[in-house]
Amino acid sequence: MTKLDEITQQFQSLEPDWRLQLLLDYSEKLPPLPDEFREARDAEIGRVEECLTPVFLYVYLNNGRISIQADVASEAPTVKGFVSILVRAFNGATPEDVQNMPANLLHDLGIANMIGMVRTQGLSAVIRNVKDRVLKAISA
Repeated sequence: MTKLDEITQQFQSLEPDWRLQLLLDYSEKLPPLPDEFREARDAEIGRVEECLTPVFLYVYLNNGRISIQADVASEAPTVKGFVSILVRAFNGATPEDVQNMPANLLHDLGIANMIGMVRTQGLSAVIRNVKDRVLKAISA
């Protein structure tokens, strides 16, 4: 069972109100952006353009495993929580694990109906960005 499977099961086991609370709890668990990425963030490098909330992703390979660093505006705790889930699920994963991430992850977590259409589109863009950045990291 992957980390993402464990997280998905955790969300699915809860009532909808508790799922939202769990998502907000994840927002508090996103590690701070390491210093070596702050200059890039401040220069708007690594931003997920399709997301209205400022989301910055840095995806790279470390000994054949995925490493993800991220920064999300704290004024958007649902977005920050979702990005935190991706960081927890895929740090240390294989590139194949990331590529196999379901496109309908928001639905699988049971949060798609809670966050609105605009956020759903933005978070779907985050998923696409992570997958695209993994492919670029592999080919680099």
